[in-house]
Amino acid sequence: MTRRQRLILLIGFTLALNTVVFAQPTLTPPADVPTGRIFTLYGDFKVFELQGDVPPHTMFDLILYSTGNDAIARQRVGKGGRYSFNNIVEGNYVIGVELDNVEITRVAIHIAQRKHEPMRQDMQMAWTPSVGAKRSALSAPDSYTRTPQNRKLFEQALKQINKNELPKAVATLRSVVAADPKDYQSWNELGSIYFIQKDFTAAENSYAKAIEAKPQYTTAYVSLGRVRLAQKKHEDAIAALESAVKTDPQSALTNYFLGEANFAAGKESIGVGYMNEALKLDPVGMANAHLRLANVHHLAGRKDLAAIEYNEFLKKKPEYPDAQRLRDYIIANNPRRKRNTNPSPTPNP
Repeated sequence: MTRRQRLILLIGFTLALNTVVFAQPTLTPPADVPTGRIFTLYGDFKVFELQGDVPPHTMFDLILYSTGNDAIARQRVGKGGRYSFNNIVEGNYVIGVELDNVEITRVAIHIAQRKHEPMRQDMQMAWTPSVGAKRSALSAPDSYTRTPQNRKLFEQALKQINKNELPKAVATLRSVVAADPKDYQSWNELGSIYFIQKDFTAAENSYAKAIEAKPQYTTAYVSLGRVRLAQKKHEDAIAALESAVKTDPQSALTNYFLGEANFAAGKESIGVGYMNEALKLDPVGMANAHLRLANVHHLAGRKDLAAIEYNEFLKKKPEYPDAQRLRDYIIANNPRRKRNTNPSPTPNP
């Protein structure tokens, strides 16, 4: 093991939903590291029960995304389980953590190292009372009332997903929805598998079926927006995500995703508004929005504003692995430095 990062995922913030990945500053491997190599990414997923017990049989979904919004792999683990993503090409990724089909946080991952060996990324989170309270209000996978036969098939499908037996899981879930077309959670699970398989038409149809079965199912609206973004159907993605915000206007992440969709459609000012709303709703949990805003300002040539966003991000996330590079950017583009020909040293963010 040459690299081990321990990330504390404090998830007492508002739970939100699964969709496009956070835009992170692009990282590059060392110059002497070959590109295109294949790695295994693995690690332990631990939950600290410092403020209450995690309910029995609670499972978390870890989903690996590319920076292009493609779902690469998915694995379900318990509170003390180990995940492993195999055959991953080096580069920048994001791991989304979901609880009961609802995304609770994301972690940026950079896969590249000089030694060609498996990379370890342990993840830790604290179980807080607010997490438990939010969970009780969500639609957990086993909260939909199913017949004994469908319940057995649904549980079988989840096991197949965890083993990455996606074709088998598709067949099992299709049996479930054939017997009960109103099982919106099974439709959503089916859409997620199709999305990973890049069968975007089937994914859209599955999410639409979930919404038809339960019109207030915010998760499906966000998932629908995500798959449309992957196809660069920006206006359609905005429509789906606007519906998601209407059903859950207090969701910081849903506002973030709608901002991202507007950026993709070239509607920068609208996107900035939703990003700022996300930060207003959850200043710390949505700190990554500062990175996205910084990137927008940087590409538009507003490097002084980008520096301000990076500085705000580092105030909230001083442990960020690439913090020094952001500090260098801030020093080089600090607006006070541009106004003062003899500036004093810029303090660390």
